[in-house]
Amino acid sequence: MDFAFHPGPEDGATRARRGTLVTPHGRVETPAFMPVGTRATVTGLTPADVRAAGATMILGNTYHLLLRPGPEAMRHFGGLHRFMGWDGPILTDSGGFQIFSLAADRTVTEEGARFRSYVDARRLDLSPERSIEVQTALGSDVMMVLDVCLPSTAPEAAVREAMERTHRWALRSLAARTDRSQALFAIVQGGLDPSLRAASARFLTSHPFDGFAIGGLAVGDTRAQRRDIVGWSAELLPRDRPRYLMGVGTPPDILEAVAQGVDLFDCVIPTNLAWQGTAFTSTGRVRVTRSEYRLSDEPLDRACACPTCALHARGYLHHLMKCQEPLGPRLLAIHNLHHYLGLMRGARAAIEAGRYGAFLRATLAAIDRHEHDATGRSPGRRAPAPAPAPGAEEGSDRPGTEAGGPGEARFAIVDTSSGAPAVLDREVGEVMHPVIGAAAESEQLYVAQSRLRERLAEEGPPLVLFDVGLGAGSNALAAIRTARAAPPGGRGLLVVSFERDLGALALATSDAGAARLGTAREDLLAARALLASGRHEEARVSWRLAAGEALAALRAEAARADLVFWDPYSPRHDGALWSVEAFSTLRTRCAARAALYTYSAATKVRTALLLAGFCVGVGDPSGPKDETTAAALSCDDLDRPLEGGFVDRVARSSDPWPEDAPEDALARLRAHPQFAR
Repeated sequence: MDFAFHPGPEDGATRARRGTLVTPHGRVETPAFMPVGTRATVTGLTPADVRAAGATMILGNTYHLLLRPGPEAMRHFGGLHRFMGWDGPILTDSGGFQIFSLAADRTVTEEGARFRSYVDARRLDLSPERSIEVQTALGSDVMMVLDVCLPSTAPEAAVREAMERTHRWALRSLAARTDRSQALFAIVQGGLDPSLRAASARFLTSHPFDGFAIGGLAVGDTRAQRRDIVGWSAELLPRDRPRYLMGVGTPPDILEAVAQGVDLFDCVIPTNLAWQGTAFTSTGRVRVTRSEYRLSDEPLDRACACPTCALHARGYLHHLMKCQEPLGPRLLAIHNLHHYLGLMRGARAAIEAGRYGAFLRATLAAIDRHEHDATGRSPGRRAPAPAPAPGAEEGSDRPGTEAGGPGEARFAIVDTSSGAPAVLDREVGEVMHPVIGAAAESEQLYVAQSRLRERLAEEGPPLVLFDVGLGAGSNALAAIRTARAAPPGGRGLLVVSFERDLGALALATSDAGAARLGTAREDLLAARALLASGRHEEARVSWRLAAGEALAALRAEAARADLVFWDPYSPRHDGALWSVEAFSTLRTRCAARAALYTYSAATKVRTALLLAGFCVGVGDPSGPKDETTAAALSCDDLDRPLEGGFVDRVARSSDPWPEDAPEDALARLRAHPQFAR
């Protein structure tokens, strides 16, 4: 049976449409949700479970199946269908997204991607042709072209370059296809720019692809941005071929995209969140690990007829999850798939009845507020905490004691809880180096922990230090003092300090500020030169200011960091600099053996670093903090890398993710080379 798509009736009030996908392994009624079987299994479920939930088509992943068991095993077993015991249609992703999100030490060129296997550390190549070769061995009904995936919020020039390479790779994928019974879908890219999305759709639809996907979303964008781009892109795609929204994922996201005319969906959310104790219901999410459900006799969802809801109370599911019994997430995953696939059945019925608009409104109205928050926050994320009152110290119960009168200026010098002087930002309400003071923390947490002295004693070109969060200059000056004292014959030091507000440095370099902070004369002259001209030079030391918003400055920075002191305000007040996007941007500006040190040990910070491609470890204590955080591009460069138990703790945590974490963040974390090897 050849591949075909037959469009059906459309809803009058929206662009929602019915259709039928015909494949060699059966028919798929659309709109349809495909459970994700990344490694030839929908996690924790048998093919019979998946079929009983109502699924007709599932997804497998080329990247993971290439690494293990490999295409030779697929040929031996006669393809993925026979290997995993699934007789329905299968769509295989090309591996492009995983190359972007999971592979450490990767290189992307026009030829393809070269990366290190997380299974056995071998160097492997994945080109458009190799991706099609592997997908042919898998025997999937629908193959995807290899694409270049970037965060949707990446700079316009980078998005355009990735889009154009995706187009060239799509044509190479088309030329590499040898089995016409396997359909091939192209992927529309272009970030959040409607003009780029339009250009991508125009180019790809002029070639004989069997269907079209909308890619590059749910990687930094908000729900409102996704909705707009999906609607814009879907309208540009031909009516007679299927439209597939890749990896987007919550029930509201899917239902809103159905209204825009999208036919196919996949996401790891229903199974991954089951392992965290979260169920999707007709009235919103239920977190069964909460103590309020310990004695609950209620089913997960009175409107659901799945085996979990028919047989088990919330109290029993709470017990299983608390005991870490594997049956708990399995039962939740069964329910979640029934819920997702039931939504698809309801959507198809509503389209046929010409009332999809009413169905959409009623369904969204019944879901908890956090599922479709008008503020644009990612689903399940908490609202930012209110700022503390000016003078309150971050990480301390004791307020700062101001040196000057309150309200006189934004920055003031205060005494920390240890009696050391430090700089307070009244507007933000945070003290820089709030407990042990600037000089001590700069030396202890940054200079000593990074082994800066030993690094400078090595032979080689000048060591490049990114000082993110210049503040009053204490970290940069501690590094410069270390370089001055280094023995001759070693490396020089280039410090690039990133800062948008120089008020703290101006206070610290004033006569009164320098006296209060005890700044040495040589340090004072260096800081004043930086403040006056943006540069300071001395023997073996260069110090340069990158003024303005740190992310923009990082993107424009030509130097590559060997060492990073990450010391901006806390995530509470400067969340953009503790995001996946921020650390992903930083990673592109790092040298091969770069290392990062920061005062925060927050789970959200560590998961953001991991999702950005860093390896992450436990850093040295600082003041009352038992530990801080270290990160590097290679786990070999960490003294105490996080172990697999960290992922288990994240899975149990109620709020472990930065605001821009992707919806399959836990799956990415589990597959991170640091934990997968």
